[in-house]
Amino acid sequence: MTSPLTLPRLSWGHPAAARRALLVHGLGSSGALMWRVGTALADAGWHATAVDLRGHGSAPRALDYTVAAYASDLVATAPEGGGAWDVVIGHSLGGAASVVASAAHPLWAARLVLIDPGIVVAGRDSEIVRNSQQRAFADTSEDAVRAEHPDWHPHDIELKALAAQQASRWAVEQTSAQNMPWDVSAAARQVAVPTHVLGADPAVYSLFTGEVAEGILASNPRFTHAIVPGAGHSPHRDEPDETMRMLLEILA
Repeated sequence: MTSPLTLPRLSWGHPAAARRALLVHGLGSSGALMWRVGTALADAGWHATAVDLRGHGSAPRALDYTVAAYASDLVATAPEGGGAWDVVIGHSLGGAASVVASAAHPLWAARLVLIDPGIVVAGRDSEIVRNSQQRAFADTSEDAVRAEHPDWHPHDIELKALAAQQASRWAVEQTSAQNMPWDVSAAARQVAVPTHVLGADPAVYSLFTGEVAEGILASNPRFTHAIVPGAGHSPHRDEPDETMRMLLEILA
């Protein structure tokens, strides 16, 4: 089994807050890009910690970029002072890795919130993911991000460009190459804690939809699902106000 890496952290909220959240970003991103979630949680009285996943941001580089390897790092990531996370919030790859971590270690987190998680990434979705990453690495400027996502907050544009500059291109490419098939649905069926999916709008683009979503929801009663209207794969950047409203409602 892959040895876990120690992941760099940044945080929002008072360190002594009673409720503690772990924020896990998606492929090609960074912990800093979870700023909107961290800010909303801090304002609601939480202490939120985001990590850079292996090969991303300032995290250590490695050879293993399977979802299982990402999950091993998350399992080794505990709140300051120990204990379990009150909630882990994972986007895309971060959602998939959180599912694998929780299925193997049910006491790691009391609950999960998955933002359009990559439970199964195959066929057309694989091509879309690869093309998106190729575009990101081909031009890592803020202008390129702004052209593709003109409605994003300036922080998201700045940080998405920076994430592409900081991430290992090899690591991101290997994440697709080493996860064939990319399918953590077996782990999702084993998750034993309450898990809510904040899904993207299929009319825009969503990974968690169709037979994949239906199968998970039917096989594990701990899963619930709601769609953020009008949001693509990154609801916290596409429709941040509604996504934060729905998130805080889930956690209330």
